[in-house]
Amino acid sequence: MKKYVLAAIFAAIISLAGRPARADERFPRPEFETGHELPSPSHPAPRADIYEYVDVAVLLAALALATYLALARRSRGGVFAVMVFSLLYFGFWRKGCVCAVGSLQNVTLALFDRTYAVPLTVLAFFVLPLVFTLLFGRTFCAAVCPLGAIQDVVLLRPVKVPGWLEGPLKMLPYLYLGAAVLFAATGSAFVICRFDPFVSLFRLSGSAGMLALGAAFLVISVFVGRPYCRFVCPYGVLLGWMSRLSKWHVTITPDECVQCRLCENSCPFGAIRKPTPEEAGEPREVGVRRLALLVVVLPVLVVAGAWTGGRLGGPLSRANATVRLAEQVLREQTGQTAETTLESEAFVGTGRPAAELYDDALAIKAQFASGGRLLGIFVALVFTANLIGLSIKRTRTDYEPDRQTCLSCGRCFSYCPREHLRLKKQKETLE
Repeated sequence: MKKYVLAAIFAAIISLAGRPARADERFPRPEFETGHELPSPSHPAPRADIYEYVDVAVLLAALALATYLALARRSRGGVFAVMVFSLLYFGFWRKGCVCAVGSLQNVTLALFDRTYAVPLTVLAFFVLPLVFTLLFGRTFCAAVCPLGAIQDVVLLRPVKVPGWLEGPLKMLPYLYLGAAVLFAATGSAFVICRFDPFVSLFRLSGSAGMLALGAAFLVISVFVGRPYCRFVCPYGVLLGWMSRLSKWHVTITPDECVQCRLCENSCPFGAIRKPTPEEAGEPREVGVRRLALLVVVLPVLVVAGAWTGGRLGGPLSRANATVRLAEQVLREQTGQTAETTLESEAFVGTGRPAAELYDDALAIKAQFASGGRLLGIFVALVFTANLIGLSIKRTRTDYEPDRQTCLSCGRCFSYCPREHLRLKKQKETLE
């Protein structure tokens, strides 16, 4: 199965890759005789193509080094050092751009809009972390992602999120993923980039609201391990799926688990699964009845999700500029408002018939209705799958990392006595 997944990824690279976007400006800046000065842009200035490829090389090197340190060397200190480097380079130096998390939107737009070509650097930032995760687990999250790094460095007094709260919060990334794909596929907005809480901090600029949101996430991160990564990040959903299928993955102990329980509280992300007590098992019939009930309820949830998503399509479509313009022009033509906007005045100046604008808006609303239904079905399937996962009791004899949620950070290494024994033997061998 992993071979087919890899083949699909590389096929996507070939089909989506386009000519890298030019970094230089196509037109010279206008000159004003009035003394007007152009404002400083809030986004990073374009860079020469060669530097974009340097970013990809740094990404590949950081992924390889983080994987080696986490799986081969089992060095939490080394992983932390790479994490600090990634924060400084991809975060503050590159100002959060190009971002693997945001690249999800570029790839989505390219899949639905044949006129849009994904720059090779953006495609590399999307694909490389997924490939490494499929092979080695979430080492990208451990040390390479600047969004995770900025949260990790401020984690000082971690507390455990209650199970009754953690379960519902884990549904948010799936909702965010579906919404981000919907807005990107319709060419309406790149919501992941627009509402990234840390980019404003990396660039030391931005609206007061976004700066406050980033500061709030950092304050929460002092006590809750990586709240954005665990309960918001849409790219983390894809990484979790890949990590679940990973060929190699970090383990808590280098060899055998001695059931010492020292690692139980070492993970601030709730990614360590305890052994299954023999006396805690429930009758098989109870689990079978619960599973049968969920299978029966699934079609009801799917229909409810599709209906709800379809109803939300209309309000969500107003995020599209064409829909907003059509509604404004309609209000002006029907006398509902006497105020015009720059956009509506520009449209009237083109001489284009309003009927064509209305047709375009209706087509976009239809896309949102269809996409909303698919989004509702997706959420219903994820919700039911999580319930089924909770209803199926897996037998574990040792403490194990949850492959889907484990971030491969290596914190649990230092708690394991078998790890200390390994290091002792290693030291004696070197001496």
